[in-house]
Amino acid sequence: MKGLDRMSNNLSGKVALITGGSRGIGLGIVNSLVNKGVNIAFTYEKSTNAAQSIVNHIEKAGKKALAIKANNTKPEEIIHAVNQTVDKYGKLDILVNNAGIFPYGPYEDVTLEEFDNTLAIHVKAVFVAIQAATLHMKSGGRIINIGSCLAERVPEPGVALYAMSKSALSGLTKGLARDLGSRNITVNTVNPGSTDTDMNPADGPGAKEELKHIALGRYGLVEDIAAMVTHLAGDGGRNITGTSIAVDGGFSA
Repeated sequence: MKGLDRMSNNLSGKVALITGGSRGIGLGIVNSLVNKGVNIAFTYEKSTNAAQSIVNHIEKAGKKALAIKANNTKPEEIIHAVNQTVDKYGKLDILVNNAGIFPYGPYEDVTLEEFDNTLAIHVKAVFVAIQAATLHMKSGGRIINIGSCLAERVPEPGVALYAMSKSALSGLTKGLARDLGSRNITVNTVNPGSTDTDMNPADGPGAKEELKHIALGRYGLVEDIAAMVTHLAGDGGRNITGTSIAVDGGFSA
């Protein structure tokens, strides 16, 4: 059908930069976009060998990839990652702000250093990356921020700093949707729930308590988040902007 043809979600030849793309949800997003024909750049912070292994795997499949070492607390390194992506591929169509940390513990124990570090990674780096990326994005560009279900609902103590930092993405997303709408660039946030990764394994010590809050009674997979990001990055996301989408198994229901 004609309408379905227009919504094919064809991403072949697009260029995407994913921050924190060497593991967990970020790696799932990298793999999903690669499978759709997207040329990939991703940042990592520590393991050069692991990052290069990902690049090698993608290139063996006949696709293109670039690993960029970057510390998300340093704006100049984020800007460099954007520029390096454009230097390699000649453009930038999709930015996925995924890099993150998970500070946990009593709010009264939070140091100013931890406070500043969390906001630097979850808020400042996202803003800086978007500023740099939109200098190169043309009509149809996509900006997708990875937030958290804890930005909308906090069922237990110890995550006030994390929840605050992730909730900031909602306001940024709404504001930038207005700023960039006239350029036909969409901005959205995806809020994952409990997702089976090395940072929060489905068989980890806290999993039993987390499952109590999930309507479907199970952890999500990185593929669940990646599928939503891929949808938003393609034709299916052309009329979605300024919103936060929960992929959390009903955690926020």
